[in-house]
Amino acid sequence: MSIYLLDGKDMTSKEEAFRVIAKEMAFPEHFGKNLDALYDCLSEKPSDTVVHFVNTAIMNEFLGDYGEKILRCFRDAAGECRFTLREKR
Repeated sequence: MSIYLLDGKDMTSKEEAFRVIAKEMAFPEHFGKNLDALYDCLSEKPSDTVVHFVNTAIMNEFLGDYGEKILRCFRDAAGECRFTLREKR
């Protein structure tokens, strides 16, 4: 089982959000740093993966609608790939 902690307070820009996510979730070096690439990398995670995404409201303050797009990407991938996503505003 892999457990990841993502903290939205560290995601002060799109670039920083993708950097933090890629680092914390050990994405490959060639990660494309966009929503499509994010979904692709998330969809490769096994079903016993658990992602704790905290301070999502703070991330949305920094990123606006794009923060919600990132969260939707995680939700969609979790639903499709059956890994566990826990969100805390």
